[in-house]
Amino acid sequence: MAFENTNAIVANAAVDAAFIPELWSDEVVAAYKKNLVFANLVRKLNHRGKKGDTIYLPQPSRSLATRRSSTTTPYTVSVLAYADDTRITVPIDKHTEYSRLFDDFAQTQALESLRRFFTDDAGYAISQATDTDLINEQLAVSFSTLAFDTTSYDNYQLIDSDTSVYVANSAIDGAGADVAALGTSYAAIADAGIRAGIRKLDVADVPMANRHWAIRPETKETLIGLPRFTEEAFVGERSGSNSIRNGLVGDTYGVGVYVSNQIPQIESTSGDDDVAGQASLLFHSDAEVLVEQMGVRTQRQYKQEFLADLMTADAIYGVKNIRTSSIVPIFSTS
Repeated sequence: MAFENTNAIVANAAVDAAFIPELWSDEVVAAYKKNLVFANLVRKLNHRGKKGDTIYLPQPSRSLATRRSSTTTPYTVSVLAYADDTRITVPIDKHTEYSRLFDDFAQTQALESLRRFFTDDAGYAISQATDTDLINEQLAVSFSTLAFDTTSYDNYQLIDSDTSVYVANSAIDGAGADVAALGTSYAAIADAGIRAGIRKLDVADVPMANRHWAIRPETKETLIGLPRFTEEAFVGERSGSNSIRNGLVGDTYGVGVYVSNQIPQIESTSGDDDVAGQASLLFHSDAEVLVEQMGVRTQRQYKQEFLADLMTADAIYGVKNIRTSSIVPIFSTS
């Protein structure tokens, strides 16, 4: 039955303030994590627990078979000479760490979610650094000197267009033309550019399987606006797996497409923080190697001089391009 006297159920502000506590939820609302994709797409070498600071990967060259002559008697085989085989040097030179102090006073009064959040944040931060190292190593295919400006542009990496020395003919733009230098004259991503990048891999005899294309969200925005990119015959998807319905960027010409904010943008002029273009990377899994000598390790130690617990997470690894012909950077307009 409804109350006739509505004053009986009206909240009293003074009473509320005195008897109703304000509670903090035992949950944390943190910023969203970026997509971290590169560490899962390149070749990994497990070097955990082993000594040494360098890995050598043999790189033997291919040889040609000799056609036998039926007129030569007796027949003598043509013994092939050993080619000048080389090796790839992979330095294990990256030691990434994340440390925080947990003050006794704060720990005594804070919720348990305090430690849980920062432990998770440590693992994510180190994974983010690993992804950045893998991306920058691949971008070095197009630059003999690679410089970044990260000072004031929303924490994005920006390729410094004035101090980066470009290697001619190692990258293409969105229309498939060779990029002559860093600047503002890139073409927008188009079907012709995608096919030109795939052609570069085909000419280099790169296997069809395990090809990937990593792009920024700005490039994805352009792609999903192209009918050729989203039609069923192109992406090879049906029904509920259709990329238009679930928001995922699927395959294009058999190449998996991944979106990551970790990929840097290109600065128009050194220090101006203006974006001249977007970088993306078309590559094969065997193009780059990630050597893990020590996975993410978390340690805690009580520091009496600070009356606090020190939590440190760290990892030791190395990254290296091992097949540069299997990497095709594509630069396009914003």
